[in-house]
Amino acid sequence: MRYMFRCGVFTIGVVLCLTCGPPGAFAAEFSPHKAEFTVQVNNIVIPYKLMSVFVMPGEILRLWVATSHESDCVNLRAYDGQMIADSQNQWHWRAPKLPGIYPLSLEKGKSADSMTLNVFVMRPSNHSKGEYLNGYRIGKYPQILLKNLPIYKPPPGFIEVTPQNSEVRVSPHFKLRQFLCKQENGYPQYLVLKERLLLKLELILAKVNEKGYRCDTLHIMSGYRTPYYNQTIGNVKYSRHLYGGAADIFIDENPPDAMMDDLNHDGKINFKDAAILYDVVDEMYGKKFYARLAGGLGRYRKTHAHGPFVHVDVRGFRARWGD
Repeated sequence: MRYMFRCGVFTIGVVLCLTCGPPGAFAAEFSPHKAEFTVQVNNIVIPYKLMSVFVMPGEILRLWVATSHESDCVNLRAYDGQMIADSQNQWHWRAPKLPGIYPLSLEKGKSADSMTLNVFVMRPSNHSKGEYLNGYRIGKYPQILLKNLPIYKPPPGFIEVTPQNSEVRVSPHFKLRQFLCKQENGYPQYLVLKERLLLKLELILAKVNEKGYRCDTLHIMSGYRTPYYNQTIGNVKYSRHLYGGAADIFIDENPPDAMMDDLNHDGKINFKDAAILYDVVDEMYGKKFYARLAGGLGRYRKTHAHGPFVHVDVRGFRARWGD
């Protein structure tokens, strides 16, 4: 069934388009596509017209909307799941039990401003058989937490990716497929992705555009990595990529060729270009708006296997590397 809660009043809703981004997503001028209001989903504050949330089957989400005026009413529309309107602009929503994408739409009264939350119900990790989940090799997560930090707990579930949903936008400027592990495999594939990583990438993208480096998205050289794949490439055991909170990125617009652009226009593509992107990210450290997105930041030189790039993650505390 389809549900819409109009300031606590129940009416019929509509099905949302999952694959299309916000209007003008590829306009000539860059736009961060922020809404006129924000919504807090559990402990994540979302300001964008399009964002994704990743939950377990039956998990309860609590949503609070903050607007510029207390009297502003935001309407919430749901395609599925169970909804309870707590008060004006506050709700509880229980996710369905079947894995899939369940959109929630929020619309602000007279202005018609809106926000879409693509809620991904994940497939529980306990559905795995050995190292495999539905034929896809995940491998084994470390059972001993690094430094006893909870951020290194094995993920409770995985986002199921199919040919049909791989092009879905998970935020205004990023698609689900950009975060897939590089290991060769047919569909379905599985990944882990943190909401805070999406928020951080959108913020970085907006900042590089403000600096004059025009791009519609960031090239994600490496997003999620399964423990199996991470081991095959010889990476560190507790890489943040395993936990869906890291991305290796670079700017790739002129031309789009899977290589960092010549950002300083010196006719070379090298470590100096990665340093420019690194500095854009590092300049945000210490700012109040950046506090919840703090994490690792590293810059890497060009090798025979890849061009220069920058690593970012949302581990929750500051870490820096790269000479």
